[in-house]
Order: sequence, then structure tokens, then C-alpha cells
Amino acid sequence: MDGRDLVRLIKVVGSVGTAQGLRTVRAALRRRRADAEGLPPRGAERARVPGPVQDVQPGPGGGVIRFSRSELSICVTVHGAVFWGWDGAAPEPSYALAGRCPEPDPRAVLEPDKDGGWRVVAERVTVVISRHGAVEVQTPGGVTLRRDLPPRWWEPVAGGPARWMQRSEVAADARFFGLGGRASGPRLRDGTYRLWNTDPGRAFGPGVDPLYITMPVQLVVADAATHLVFHDSAWDGTVTLREGEEGAGSGHDRAGTSELRMDGGPLRCWVVVGTPARVLLVWASLTGAAALPPAWALGHHHARWGFGSEQEVRRIVSGYLERDLPLDAVHLDIDHYDEHQVFTVDHERFPKLPQLAEDLRRDGIRLVSIVDPAVGAAPGNAVYDSGVAEDAFVRDASGRLVRGVAWTGESVYPDFTHARVRDWWGGHYEERLAQGFSGFWHDMNEPTAFAAFGESTLPRSARHSLEGRGGDHREAHNVYGLCMARAAYEGVRQLLPEERPFVFSRSGWAGMQRYGGTWSGDVATGWPGLRASLSLVMGLGLCGVPYSGPDVGGFDGSPSPELFLRWFQLAAYLPLFRTHASLPAGRREPWEFGPVVLEHARVALLERRRLLPYLVTLAHLARRTGAPYVRPTWWSAPEDRALRDCEDAFLLGDCLLVAPVLDPGADRRAVQLPRGRWYDTATERAYEGPGRVLLDAPLSRIPVLARAGAVLPVRGDDGGLELEVWAPAPGRTGGGLVVPDAGDGWDEPEIERYVTRRRGRQVVVERELDDAVTASPYPVRVRGLGERRSQT
Repeated sequence: MDGRDLVRLIKVVGSVGTAQGLRTVRAALRRRRADAEGLPPRGAERARVPGPVQDVQPGPGGGVIRFSRSELSICVTVHGAVFWGWDGAAPEPSYALAGRCPEPDPRAVLEPDKDGGWRVVAERVTVVISRHGAVEVQTPGGVTLRRDLPPRWWEPVAGGPARWMQRSEVAADARFFGLGGRASGPRLRDGTYRLWNTDPGRAFGPGVDPLYITMPVQLVVADAATHLVFHDSAWDGTVTLREGEEGAGSGHDRAGTSELRMDGGPLRCWVVVGTPARVLLVWASLTGAAALPPAWALGHHHARWGFGSEQEVRRIVSGYLERDLPLDAVHLDIDHYDEHQVFTVDHERFPKLPQLAEDLRRDGIRLVSIVDPAVGAAPGNAVYDSGVAEDAFVRDASGRLVRGVAWTGESVYPDFTHARVRDWWGGHYEERLAQGFSGFWHDMNEPTAFAAFGESTLPRSARHSLEGRGGDHREAHNVYGLCMARAAYEGVRQLLPEERPFVFSRSGWAGMQRYGGTWSGDVATGWPGLRASLSLVMGLGLCGVPYSGPDVGGFDGSPSPELFLRWFQLAAYLPLFRTHASLPAGRREPWEFGPVVLEHARVALLERRRLLPYLVTLAHLARRTGAPYVRPTWWSAPEDRALRDCEDAFLLGDCLLVAPVLDPGADRRAVQLPRGRWYDTATERAYEGPGRVLLDAPLSRIPVLARAGAVLPVRGDDGGLELEVWAPAPGRTGGGLVVPDAGDGWDEPEIERYVTRRRGRQVVVERELDDAVTASPYPVRVRGLGERRSQT
């Protein structure tokens, strides 16, 4: 035990109490012993590179290229995505992919290239393979977007998984995004990022990495094109990024680099090239459509660790209703469990939970339950007993149940990488539904097992099914939360087939959007935590996870009234809008921060309620196109370098640009505008982009701008849907999409398309059908005709 472990031991014992602290010491020692016995030492290793090319075998969409010490399979699919795998690695099995692998593109041709290399030529991409195994991805016009140098493996002489390294070069002007949920983003600066889902064990800010969701998914944005690259291995690893430098006209550019090092798993890769919208569309077709949240889940959620009782929940809900504040969901944390045991209720503090849920639902408010994976290891615990009978829990290399420490005390953990175990676990949500819960948030599912020193997770030697292939926690760790979310989503869907499940998860991996969304986890209270909140949402959206949001106000501390309000105003425009805090952090109801904050928070809540039809539309579009609700300002113009460097504003769909206030004391802020005309929605003053403008940002609001010509579906004064139309610039047209869906069923509403035209001082709004144009079936309110213009 080193000095850092000793300091951590003292903190753990102090925070969880002596008895629980001693358990964490024993758990850490058990984990260390299990790994010493269950993981053979690597010993001597042999380094290997592909060597020179020997022969090729053309095949559908590409072929197989054999080198002296390895072979490369390459295929361009009908989507235009490129797959390649070394040493026989195929696209499947994969936890990331949804359904069958797409078919090869029959038009893609493998042909000889110069200097003894080969290339695959397709409609949207050209892939060049050098005679020593470098792989270069080019646009159809021949511009190089990415060059992967020949990989290197380190294979244990005694056998076992090989470590490998892949170094890549990108354009000098390229910027990196993605890698899951990163607090320092959304643009990823030079540095090393770990690929190991981790509960940091404390509230985090921008300097803490890794966090709960890591993915080997990079979105690389350059002048020539955008590309996404995904290395499909769930093992522990690191990515070291270094942005390039342009030669300021000298022609001596320095390429950007990405160096990926993995402790094991196949070396296989997907690359998608195109505009950001096309890249995310293809990515969604590979990894699955995003789960569609029920409409109520796009409203305002209130949560707190420490509600304590049914009476406290009723008191807080009454506070919202008496003050006429919209509220759509209340979340119960672990304190509603009986001694922290999952799928139980403390009947002393919550004696009539189904009645509470029914009463809240009459007011349009749903109850959401926390669900942790740890199961108390005590005979008589119904979940434990049924799990033992089902052989559902993770075992070690000797066949013994792996025990960790969680809020329940000594605990065991389901093996969610087994289909039978997922079915067993999913069936337990029947108890939650019977208690009146309408949704579920998964916590502690990295998985976290408290330990006084070392890693706070299961032993790396712990055995997992991995869908019958067999393996250990080194491979299963990063997909554990993903598989738990699958178990819940599929279980709830079977139990309530007429309703869309609502599940969001603290941990996950590539493809997690199929089963729901996520939240920030324990983001630190403070202005840096506020910035980290936006970074996480934007970065996850660019990895294909469109539904997420932070703990408003931060998890661990007491925010100032100004900080709470600014956080609240930002979150009102994010997909998941939830207040939440830790047990000792104090209350987070808006009225607790004084009458001024209360009135301004009311405005934000009412605007969220008004925009609900627009958010529902964005949810449907995310499911059908892969486009996130929250998009970087460069989404439609990635070649605009000023926008590429903008990290403090975002697009909400195509129509709105949101510029949150992220610094204390600010009452004005600069906003970088994309091309076109934009209206300040508070003043209706028009600004022309591209360019930089300075906008008022009083404590009462944050700047929000609407794109000229935009059509926003909003909630009218009578509660029905109406169209808010922002006037196109003279001589221009505009438009928008509407998906009318107020429910939580499985209907697939038609996407309605609207076009706007300027005719003198009037704006005409029409709905476009396949073979006709009709008037809008909804009331229309036109804004932006005041013609007050400002120059950028």
C-alpha cells in the first residue's frame, strides 16, 4: 500500500463509518488476492508488426490483405462506413453494434496502388493500404483525412491477450471531440485520456478524468471533412491526442496525432466520413437508434439524495404546485430503500408508496426510482436468494461468488453479460412498476465496489459470460453498465409493452443510446462544474448519446443563488433537465434561493414547458437521424474554424442558438454566430452572421437566438401546439420540421415539413406534402418583423 492508498483509506473510513470502512479494507485485500491468483503474470513478450505485404484476396466491399506476420480484412459497407480488422478480427461479436452488420458495398473495388500497396475505391471514400500495413482514409477527391501507421502488438510468450498500439495522423487543422463523457471537453486538448469507466469517488470538475462513460469513439473535424473513428475493443486503454499545427503559409504543417494503446481485445476499427450530420446518421445505423423518451421525461425532474420520507416528497411537490412551477417527475434516491437493498421499500418512511405515485400522477408528475446493481449478500434477501438459485452473480476464477462492498454492505453483482441473467434482472422491475414508478435511473454501475485502496470495482480476474464466449472483467468492465441498461429496458418493455421505457444510466459504452440516456454523475458545485456540465452533454451527443443532462447546481456543495440560477437556465435547454444533490449539500428547490431566483427560475421552467413540442420533435429526429438535440455551433459549418473553437454555446436543434452564462458576475457575453440571420428571442433584434456579437445577459435570462426562417413547434397559451415562425431575411426562405407526439406509446408520427417565405411585410407558412402544399393546420405566430438590425 503506497502513501496515496493510505490517504484514501483514511478518507474512506471517515466517510462511510468504521464498520463499512473495515469492510472496504477487506474488500480491497480480497480483490488484490483474487487478481494475484486469477490473472497470470504477463512475463516475457514478443513485439510484432505486420511486415511486408505477401498477397491479397479480393472480396465483397474490399478483401483480405496478407502480410508476413499478420493479415488485414477491409470492407466498405453500403452505408459508406469502412471496417477493417487485423488478425482475423470481424465486426461481430460486438456490444456496440445493433443487429446484423451492414452489407458490403458491391461497387467498392480492391485494386493495386503504387509502391506495392493496395486501395479500396468506393463512392464516398478511398482507403489506401501501404505495403507495410499503413491504412489511409481519403475523400473521393484524394484528400487524406486519417493515416493509421502500421500497428504494433506485444504478445506474452506464455500466451494470453496481446497488448497493441495504433498511432494515427490527422490533418494539421483537425480538432478532436468525443471519447465519451469528458469534463474537459467538448474539444479534446492535447493529453492522455483513459478508456476505463470510473467512479472518481468524489465530485469532479474539468480536471478529473476518466469518468463514468468512456468510449473509443473520436469525432475528428477538419476543413476537408469530418470523420468518426471507433476502435471496437472494450478493454482498458489510453488515447493520447496531440493537435497539429499549420505552417502559417510556409507549407511545413505538423499533423495532429492520436495514439491508442489497449491492454487487449481485437484490433478492429470503423471509420465514417462526411458531414457531421451524415457521420452521426451512419453511426446510429451501426450502433442503433436512440431510445425515444416518453414526452414527460423531457420536462422538469426534481431529485435529491435525502428526501427521507413520503411526507417530505409531498411537501416539495406541494411547493411546486402552490407556486405554479411546472414539475414532471420526482426521483427517489437510495434512501427510499429498505436498508439500501435494491428492489425494496422502507415501509416506515414510505408506507403507501403506490398511493403516493397515484396521487402525483393525477397532477401530471411521475415517480422515478434509482436502481443499483449491487445485491446485499445475505440469505433471506429475496433478490439475493433468487439470484443464487439462478446462478446470476459474477464468480471468480475458482468458482466462488465475487463479493464487493456497496451501500448494502457486503454485496454480489449480477453478470449482465449473460442473456439469462438479463432476463432474470429485467423481471424484477415488475416490483418497481407495482410500487408506481414510471422510470429508472441506474447508479453505481461502472460497476463500483468500494475499496479502501486500489481500484473501486470488481477484480479484473472476475469471470463473466460475455454471451457464452467466456472472459474476465478486463473485457466486461466497460460494457457492464450498457448490459445492465439493456436488461432494464428490455424487461420494462416486456412488462409494459404499450409504453416507452424510461431508463438512464450513469455508466455505459458505445451503443448505450439504444436503451436510454445518461446524466453527469457527481459534478462538483462551482463555476468549473457548470462548464463541465455543458462539455459532457455536447461530447456524449457527438458519440451518439443524445439524451443527457447534469445535476443542476452540482452534486456536492451549496451553490450561490447566482450559480444555481445560471445552472438552472442552462439546463432548461438540455435534454435531461434535473435538479439533484447529495445528502449534505442542502436543498435545491428554486424557492430556497430567494424571491429573485424563484421568479427567474419560473421563467426558465415556463419556457421549458413552452418548448416541449420542439424537444419532442428533436427526440424523434435523434431516433431517426442520429442528430443530437444539443449540437456544437459548427454542426452545419464545420469548416468555420471560429465555430470549431467555440465551446461555450450550442445549437438546440437547427432553430435555436443557446449562449449560457458560465462566469460569475456577467451581465453581457460574446456570442460567435454561424452564417445567416439570427434573432435575439428576447428583443427580436436581428444579427447577421458569421461574426461575433455582444449580447445582454441579465440575471433574468441567458441569450437565446433563433435562426431566421425557423419554424418551432411550441405549446400555445391554450396548451395546444402552435408554430412560432421567425421571419426569413428578405429574399430568403426558411423552414422546419414538426413531429406531433404528446404521448409515450410506440406510434411513429409522420415528420411534418414546413416552409416559410417572405412576401413584403408578410410571412407565408405552408406545409409541404409529397404532392401538394397546404396551409398550416396549427396556429401560427410570426416574430422578427420589427426589422431592428445590428451589424456583427
